[in-house]
Amino acid sequence: MYTIQPKKIIILNILDILNKYTDAEHTMSQKEIQEKLASEYSMKVERKAIKRNLMDLIDFGCQIEYKETPRMTLNKQTGEYEENSILSDFYIEREFDNSELRLLIDSIIFSNHIPLGDKKRLIDKLEGLSNIYFKTRMKHVASMGGKKSNTNALFYTIEVLDEAISKGKQVRFHYDEYGMDKKLHHRKNSDGNIRDYIINPYQIVAKNGRYYLICNYDKYDDVANYRLDRISDIELLDTDAKPVTELPGMQYGLDLKKHLNQHIYMFSDKIISAKFIAQKYILNDIMDFFGDEAQLSDKTEDTVTVTVQVAEQDMELWALQFATEIMVIEPKELSEKCRNNILAATKRYKEIV
Repeated sequence: MYTIQPKKIIILNILDILNKYTDAEHTMSQKEIQEKLASEYSMKVERKAIKRNLMDLIDFGCQIEYKETPRMTLNKQTGEYEENSILSDFYIEREFDNSELRLLIDSIIFSNHIPLGDKKRLIDKLEGLSNIYFKTRMKHVASMGGKKSNTNALFYTIEVLDEAISKGKQVRFHYDEYGMDKKLHHRKNSDGNIRDYIINPYQIVAKNGRYYLICNYDKYDDVANYRLDRISDIELLDTDAKPVTELPGMQYGLDLKKHLNQHIYMFSDKIISAKFIAQKYILNDIMDFFGDEAQLSDKTEDTVTVTVQVAEQDMELWALQFATEIMVIEPKELSEKCRNNILAATKRYKEIV
């Protein structure tokens, strides 16, 4: 078997050293690189060879930054001083900086659908994109309870849906829900048979720490949302998916930002125009949930009237969550539902007092 001679892999070892030990805040001189080559790779390399290999890496396209300092040196042949440059402070300019990696890692930590073991594996991969100085909050991951779920099945579901969306094809799957045994079971029809879902998929989104599929259940003409971790036995079909532009109100396509603002809890329900009076101090919450499309009017010293386009069931649940801070005034039917929900909750609590 052919073995590469050590001298030929100097360039790879130098690149490995830069990847392992450098960033914009941790640079290395040629001498330090020389010392690492000797201590970690048992390679004695002259400084000229290190500089030559560094320049080759840069010419090859590696994102290596360095500092160039001019200096005057004596030319022994001419006896005159000439201006040269000293190259120092070498480091790798990384695809992700540490703050970006921490953001990605935090997204994994607080994800509700990734089990503990898979979180650690993914975080290890992200850590590998930085250097030895990069410190993550692994202790927070270790303290979190692991969720028992089949991540491989989730990733497979994502792959199938991605292919279906790209090719404009339908999918078939079963949709699961929890039973009293705390286990997921396939949803059934009224006759007791397992329900098959034939779906026209349009978009995968992350919302509230979970993945959702925005799609159309082929039996109906509206847009629906399904949690990916509840989808099982998914199958890519040969039949063409119904274009989203054929759905009522979707002639211009799916407005993703608008859809997510209207479905704050991702319930599949009709969109209504809801108006409510809110205490001003929850304005941050209103903007967090409904975005900048929320219309504000009729300000007083303490309150503001808010109008939003939202799925009716989402609004009903949100109104109950903020029952002490808001009052729904339109539509009247929704206002009555909210009132009855509060009365029913009050009655239940009176029963246990």
